[in-house]
Amino acid sequence: MNNKAIKILEYNTIINKLVNYTKSNLGKKISKKLEPISDFEEIEEKLKETEEATSLIFAFGNPSIYEINDFILPLKHVEKGGSLGTRELLDASALLRSVNEIKRYLPNTIENENKYPIVSAIVSSLTEYNNIEKEISNAIISENEISDNASSELKRIRREILNKSNSIREKLNSILKSQNSQNLLQDSFVTIRDGRYVIPVKSENRNLIKGIVHDQSSSGATSFIEPMAVVEINNDIRILEAKEEEEIKKILRELSLKLFEIKDDLIINQKYLSRLDFIFAKGNLAIEYNCSRPIINKKGIVDLKKARHPLLDKNKVVPIDINFGRDYNTLVITGPNTGGKTVTLKTVGLLTLMAQSGLLIPCKENSEIAVFDEIYADIGDEQSIEQSLSTFSSHMTNIVEIMNNLKYNSLVLFDELGAGTDPTEGAALAIAILEKLLHKNIRTIATTHYSQLKLFALNTEGVKNGSVEFDVNTLSPTYRLTIGLPGKSNAFEISKRLGLSESIINEARKLISEENQNFEDILSKIEYDRREIEESKERQRKLEEEVTLLKTKLNEEIDKTKLSRTKIIDDAKEKAYSIIQEAKDSSSELIKKLKYLQSSSEENIAHQATKIEQNFNKKLKKNISNKGLLGTVDKEEKRDITIGDEVEVLGMNDVGQVISKPNRKGEVQVQIGIIKLNANVNNLKLVESTDEKKAKTNIKNIIKSKANKNISSELDLRGYNIEEAIYEIEKFIDDAYIVGIKEIRLIHGKGTGVLRQGVQNYLKKNKYVKSYRIGSYSEGGTGVTVVEIK
Repeated sequence: MNNKAIKILEYNTIINKLVNYTKSNLGKKISKKLEPISDFEEIEEKLKETEEATSLIFAFGNPSIYEINDFILPLKHVEKGGSLGTRELLDASALLRSVNEIKRYLPNTIENENKYPIVSAIVSSLTEYNNIEKEISNAIISENEISDNASSELKRIRREILNKSNSIREKLNSILKSQNSQNLLQDSFVTIRDGRYVIPVKSENRNLIKGIVHDQSSSGATSFIEPMAVVEINNDIRILEAKEEEEIKKILRELSLKLFEIKDDLIINQKYLSRLDFIFAKGNLAIEYNCSRPIINKKGIVDLKKARHPLLDKNKVVPIDINFGRDYNTLVITGPNTGGKTVTLKTVGLLTLMAQSGLLIPCKENSEIAVFDEIYADIGDEQSIEQSLSTFSSHMTNIVEIMNNLKYNSLVLFDELGAGTDPTEGAALAIAILEKLLHKNIRTIATTHYSQLKLFALNTEGVKNGSVEFDVNTLSPTYRLTIGLPGKSNAFEISKRLGLSESIINEARKLISEENQNFEDILSKIEYDRREIEESKERQRKLEEEVTLLKTKLNEEIDKTKLSRTKIIDDAKEKAYSIIQEAKDSSSELIKKLKYLQSSSEENIAHQATKIEQNFNKKLKKNISNKGLLGTVDKEEKRDITIGDEVEVLGMNDVGQVISKPNRKGEVQVQIGIIKLNANVNNLKLVESTDEKKAKTNIKNIIKSKANKNISSELDLRGYNIEEAIYEIEKFIDDAYIVGIKEIRLIHGKGTGVLRQGVQNYLKKNKYVKSYRIGSYSEGGTGVTVVEIK
C-alpha cells in the first residue's frame, strides 16, 4: 500500500491505539509494523485470529501476559561465558510465568481446539518450565536485591556479616557511651564511611582516639574515625562482603546456564507470547470500537452496513450503509459542505485498510469488503505555498500520480474531484477521469458539487449517484448517506435561511440556465418524495413492531392461561385420586374386620362383606376411569353416570335408576317407579345404592354389638407359643380398635424372655399399634407389655 493513502486515511492513528493495548515490548514492535496486505488467505487467517481473541476476552477476560523482551543477544553472552543480570533474569521469569498463566487461561481441550483453533495452536506450542521460573523468583527479589534463599552459602555469609555488624555496633556504642570519650566526640552516633563502621570525633581530638581516619566533614570540624578495637572485625566484614559478591555471581551464572539449556524453547516461547500479546491487543481494539468480522472477497464488492468511522465519537457518529462493486463500480457522492462526504470516503478507505490488516471493523455483522492490491486517495487541500501550487494544482499532481501508478485491482477515492478551477473545465476533467477509471474496471468513489457529474452518473452504466442529507430547517447535516439519488447543494435555501434578500436569491435563480434549474427542481421533488416514503416506512415499521409486541404478549397470556388451567386440573385430579384411594383403603379395612367378625357371628356377614367389597371396587374403578383421574380416556368414555346408577333428578327431588347410556346431547333415560323420563346428566346427582346403605347398617350393627360385649383390656398369653400368641393378639387388637379401647396389657410372663421378644417384634409391625412399653413395677414389670392403640 502506498504511504500517502495510509497517511491521508489516518491508518497510523489506529496503529497507535493498537500499540497501547499491547503489554510487552515485543508485542508493541509487532503492532507498530502492522501493514495492510493483499494475500486473501493470510487476511482470512488474521481476521479469524482476531475474532477468536475477541470471543476469548468476552468469555474469560484478558490473559495474564507479562513483559516479554528479546533474549537472543543475552543468551549469546551466556554462551561466551557471561551471565545474565538480575533484570534479564527477572524478564525471563516473567516470560515463563506468562507461559504458565496462558496455559491455565486456555487449557488444551478438544472443545477449545474446535472453538479457538488458531489461538489454541499457539498456546499448545508454548513450553512450561515451572521449576526454573520458581528458582529465579525465589532467588531474585528485585533488580537490586538477591534473596537470602538463593543459596545456603549466601544465607550463611549474610548471617555472619549481620552478626559481625552487630558486634561492631555494640563495641562502638560502648565507646560512644564511655564517660572518657563523650568530650572527644562531635556526636553520639555510629555511621559508615567507605563501607566501614566509624564514629564522629572532633577534629582537634582525633589524635586522642586510636584508630584510622576515613573521612572528614566539609567544614573540617568532624573526623570520622574507625577505632582500632573494631578494625579487625571491619576487615572480616569486608572479606565476607567479597565472598557474598562472589556467591551472587555464582548464583547468577547458574541461573543463566539453566536458561541457556532451554534457549530454543525460550526463544519459541518469546516468539509465540509476543504474537499472543499482539492478537489479544487486536481483540481489545475490536471491543473498544464495537467491531465485527467482515466477509472478504476478491470480486471488488464493498457492502458496509451501519459502518462508523472509528476515530469519531461512537456516541455521535451517524452510521452509514454504503455499497458498490456489484451493479456499478463508480459512486459519485454529492451534497452540501460539512455534510459528511469526506467522512464517507475516509470511512470506506480506513475500514478497507483495517480489514486487510487483519483487524475487525466497526460495522454491522455480515458486512462485506473487497481485498484490493492498492488504495489511492486524494483527500483534503494540500496546496503548497513553498512550491507555488494552488489547490487545483495540488489535487491534479496527486491525480496524475494515481493515474500513472494505477493497478488493476485498486480502490480510488477522490474528494471534490475537479474542484479549484473553472467549473466547466473542472467538471469535464472529472468526467474524463471517471470514465477512464470505469473503462479499467477500477472501484472508485468521488465527491463533487458539480451538476454535470450528477447527470453523468444518471446517464452512465456502471456509475451511481449518492448523496448526503442536509436539513435546511436547522441548517445542519444529518450525515446520512443515500445511494441512488444525487444531492443538492442547497445554496439558495441556505442563503435564504441565513437572511439573504429574497430579491437577490430570485435574481440568482434567473442567472442559472433553465436546464440546471429544472434539474435542481426535479432533485428537490425526488428528495421530498424520498423523505415522505422514508417517514411512511418508519411509521409502518413502528406499527409492525407494535403489532408484533401485542401478538407476543397475547400469546404469552394464552400460554399462561393454558398452564394455569392445566395446573388446576392436575391438582384436582391428584387430590381426587388421593381421596378415592384413602376411601378405598378405609373400606378395605372395614371389610377385613367384617370377615374377621364372621368367625364369631352370623354366616351372612361374610357374604355381605364380600358383596360390598365387589360393588365398591366396581364403582371405584368406574369413577376413576370416568373422571380421568388415573389417565387420559376417550371423550366417549368420560361419563359421570352410567346404566344402573341410582340418581336424584334435581328440581324433582325424586330418585330413580339410569337405564340408558348418555346420547350426544348428554341425555339419559331415568326410571322412577313406573315413569321413564329423559334428563341431562348435568341435572342428575348420584345417590347411594341400597346395597351400600345395607352394608353401612350392618357394619354399624356389628360395631355396636361388639361394643356391648364386655371386652377386657388384658390378654393373658402365658402358656402359648409365639404363633398362637400372635393369632390371639391380632384378634384382641382388632376388637380393641373397633370398640375404641386406647390401652391394653399383654401378659406374657417373665420366663426366658422368648415370648416377650416375639410379642414385641409383632407389635412393631402392627399398624394399629401407636407405641408399647414394659409394664411398671405395679403393672407386673417385665412380665407385661403395655400397648397404646391408635
